[in-house]
Amino acid sequence: MSLLVLQDLTKSFGGLTAVNEVSFAVEEGAVVGLIGPNGAGKTTVFNLITGNYRPDRGRITFADTVLNGLRTHRIIALGIARTFQNIRLFQNLTALENVLAGCHYRMRAGMVAAMLRWPTQRREEEAAVAAAARELDFVGLGGQALTLAKNLSYGDQRRLEIARALATQPRLLILDEPAGGMNEQETEALIGLIERVRARGVTTLLIEHDMRLVMRACEKLVVLEYGGKIAEGPPEQVRRDPRVIEAYLGAEDDA
Repeated sequence: MSLLVLQDLTKSFGGLTAVNEVSFAVEEGAVVGLIGPNGAGKTTVFNLITGNYRPDRGRITFADTVLNGLRTHRIIALGIARTFQNIRLFQNLTALENVLAGCHYRMRAGMVAAMLRWPTQRREEEAAVAAAARELDFVGLGGQALTLAKNLSYGDQRRLEIARALATQPRLLILDEPAGGMNEQETEALIGLIERVRARGVTTLLIEHDMRLVMRACEKLVVLEYGGKIAEGPPEQVRRDPRVIEAYLGAEDDA
């Protein structure tokens, strides 16, 4: 069953077509990689899915709901969460407080209840703190709950972003270059984390340049070049596709 479906998705900025009639589906429970050279349009696709941009043409469907025109908070409420290529944490808040920001998307107490500290609001806040602590444990940061985000290592900050995204209780987790800047040991731990995310029933769509991670973690790859899709399929099939080899390595000079 397809959880996310992109149909003929197109987005231009002035005279530049960043995404050109891209179509693919993400099956529920799968880990799918969106890859391609720099400037291929990958992050633009993510921004279209999450409501940061609106498509010029085409349709995005998530669990039978059309996302076109929906604002970001509505898309999060439907069950889509993401991380960013550049880390976007509250650097002067603790790890626990950063994850609580994700929990608040699912909290129902209103402003009056929060101001008056009604019992229902206090119980909901306590439940959110417990949920945030569980997400920190899940990503391996349980011992860093009270550490300021800015004092965490780069790899730990990446994992903290994933914990915050998971705190929104998504059905689809979108990761934009999660291994960017990580060392080999951190990347290995990230592969294990992606596997655990899948095991808890969360579908994952990711952009990544680390081909070792992509080949091990993903069951399907979608390849973009110059805004268009040039290949789609299992990793072993895609890595042998002549168009993909040419996109990454360049074609030989016929002369």
